Amino acid sequence: MNPTRTGALDVLRAMGARITVTERPPVGGEPVADLVVESADLHGTDVAGERMLRAIDEFPVLAVAAAVAAGTTRFADADELRVKESDRIAAMARGLGHLGADTRECHDGLIVRGGAGLSGGAVDAYGDHRVAMAFAIGALVARGPVRIRGAQVMAVSDPAFLATLRRLARPAP
Repeated sequence: MNPTRTGALDVLRAMGARITVTERPPVGGEPVADLVVESADLHGTDVAGERMLRAIDEFPVLAVAAAVAAGTTRFADADELRVKESDRIAAMARGLGHLGADTRECHDGLIVRGGAGLSGGAVDAYGDHRVAMAFAIGALVARGPVRIRGAQVMAVSDPAFLATLRRLARPAP
C-alpha cells in the first residue's frame, strides 16, 4: 500500500469501484492492507498528471476496465508508456480494438469509449507481461473467447498467474 503504488486504486475508485481497505501492520517497512472489492458499475474518468504517474504500470488493466465502463475514459500524460517493454498505448489501443472496444490513440495517452463491452478475438501481448495479463483479465468479461498471442510472457510477473486467475474466476458454489 505504498502511496507511490496505489494510483490504480484511486483510478478505479474514481470510476465507481467499491474497494474497502483494511490496514495491516507494515511488512519490511512497507504499508500493507487487505482489500475487499465488491461488484460495481464503472463509469469513465480522466486519468492524467500525478494520478496517471501513480498508475502508470497498471495502465493496461485500467484500459480494460475503461473498455467495459460506461462513458469515456481519457488517459493522458503517459508518454513513458511508449517506451516500456512495448509501446503500451499502441498495444492496448490495437488489442482493445480487436476485441470490439472504441479507442483512439493519442500522442501521450488513450481515449476509450466504453459501454459496449468486449467481444472475443485475437490480441497480441507484444512481448509485454502487463499487456498479456490485462488481456487475460479482459477475457473474463468478454462475450467470446480471447486468444492472446505470446501469453507465456505473463510468467515474467507471476508464473502462476493464469492458474490463480482460473481459480478466482470459478463461480462460487
